[in-house]
This record gives sequence, C-alpha cells and structure tokens, in this order.
Amino acid sequence: MPVRVLCALRQRRTVADQAGLSARQRVANVSGALTVVPGAVRLLAAAPVVLVDDLLTTGASLAEAARAVRAAGGKVVGAGVVAAPRSAFEINWN
Repeated sequence: MPVRVLCALRQRRTVADQAGLSARQRVANVSGALTVVPGAVRLLAAAPVVLVDDLLTTGASLAEAARAVRAAGGKVVGAGVVAAPRSAFEINWN
C-alpha cells in the first residue's frame, strides 16, 4: 500500500515538559497546542491519516494531534507508537 510521510503538525504555543505530570495535567498542558501547517491541509483531507509518536504514556499528545488533524478536515484512522511503558497498557502483570 503506498503511503506518504508528512510532517503536518507544529506547535502553536509552548508547552511544559510532560515529565512528572499526571494524565489530567498532560491533557491540559497540550490542549490546543498543535496546529496543521498550511500546506498540509489539502493532503490531510485527501487520504486517511495514521499518526505516529515516539512514546506513548497517557495518550495526551496523540489525542491532541488527532484533534488538530480532524480540525483541519483530516480523518484519523489509527496511530502507531515506537515505545510505551507497561503501565500504558493497563494490564495486571501479577
């Protein structure tokens, strides 16, 4: 399946370092922080979007990315992450 890699998001405002923040604080920290670069709007609307992130902890950054893509007319169909701590899966490992 042909794919296109597109760096379509940029920060519209500064956010605090997420380390040490609770899930609720992370959501508040990144809420409204991302926007789609003007040249990417047409491309995002033309095909399904899969978001990619380097690390999943609470999902706040991915949720904000999805919000920004949807606001620009894109359709997010999934996400991929490179790494995640065990706690991100909410599985009882005992």
